[in-house]
Amino acid sequence: MLQQIDKKSKLFLYFVMLCMLTTISNKNFTDKKKSIIQIKNIEVSGLSKKNNISIIDDLNYLLSQNIFMIDERKIIEVLNQNNLIHFFNVKKKYPDTVKIDLIKTDFIAITTYNNENFFIGSNGKLIVYDNSKKNLPFVFGSVDFEKFITFKKIIEKSNFSFKNIESVYFFQSNRWDIKTKDDLIIKLPEKNVSDALNIAYKIQMNDILKKNKIIDLRISNHIIISDE
Repeated sequence: MLQQIDKKSKLFLYFVMLCMLTTISNKNFTDKKKSIIQIKNIEVSGLSKKNNISIIDDLNYLLSQNIFMIDERKIIEVLNQNNLIHFFNVKKKYPDTVKIDLIKTDFIAITTYNNENFFIGSNGKLIVYDNSKKNLPFVFGSVDFEKFITFKKIIEKSNFSFKNIESVYFFQSNRWDIKTKDDLIIKLPEKNVSDALNIAYKIQMNDILKKNKIIDLRISNHIIISDE
């Protein structure tokens, strides 16, 4: 009887040891699997080295997260806070890397906001001014910068050259004035802006009329030209 009990004890002991070994093995496998799918690298390209590193720092919370479980909306939220970014593409590079390709916004004009100068980006956002783009037009007036982007596109579709503009003025009546680098002032109407720009271009190209300093196109079907 004692021998039988002994056998049972040994069998129970073997069973416990087998369970322990299985648990350890499963834990090691789970830990290894978890380690494989964790994010270990964040790669950012498209901006300056300094700005790329800054974005990596902002996304450091991703490290050690499961690459299959990351919240891309939160990444997009972080990237949208950077005014230098015009476009971005977020990719998972398996097994452990998040890769972000950026396209920098173009500086298209300069404006004043809260008594400080800023660049207006092609993304409609303001970027801190650093005196490096002095040949850009200056935008005056309290304007929604998305409206300025739309206005710029209208200019680019007309015969008129955006590169020839020194400054633009936005009025609360929802219309624009342009001052060219030749000191010509063009007063545009609220509507049919593209047509008005093409008329201004023809006048500017006319040898007789191009000496004038003001072209007023605010009234429909009327052209007022002045040399003062």
